[in-house]
Amino acid sequence: MTKETRLPTPGEIKELVSFLPRLYAQGFNPIKKWEGGNKNAEGIIHMPWPVYDTLVEEFIRVASGEWWLDFDYHPEEAYEMLKNEEAIKSADLAKIKMMLTFIVRGERFSDGYWGSMIEGGYVRRLLERLEQLANE
Repeated sequence: MTKETRLPTPGEIKELVSFLPRLYAQGFNPIKKWEGGNKNAEGIIHMPWPVYDTLVEEFIRVASGEWWLDFDYHPEEAYEMLKNEEAIKSADLAKIKMMLTFIVRGERFSDGYWGSMIEGGYVRRLLERLEQLANE
C-alpha cells in the first residue's frame, strides 16, 4: 500500500514558483564547485560530488515537501514527460508532482543531477507550468 499525498495549496504552489526568477537569474550557477576526485593519503580516490548553491538546496527542500512528493511515481514515465515540452505544458498537478519527485530523487543516483535539471531548463518548464496553473 502506497502513501497518498494531498495536492499542494495555492500558497505552496506560489512558494515553489517563487524560485523561478532566482534559479534562472542571469549568471546563476546551481553548482558552486565540485569536491573530491583526489587521492587521499591511503591512495583512495573518492568520486567527485557537487557543492550546490544554497538556493538549490532550499529549492530541493521545498520541492521535497510531502505535498509535492508522489510516493507511487513511475520513474520511466516521469522521465519521458520531462523530455517532452508539450507534456509539461499540459501537465496537471499530479503529473508535476511525479516529475518533481523524479528530479528530487535523481541526485541519489547521479551526482550533479539537480544541477543538470536546472541548467537543462527542465525545472524552469515545470515552474512555468505551475505558474500557469496557479493563474487559472
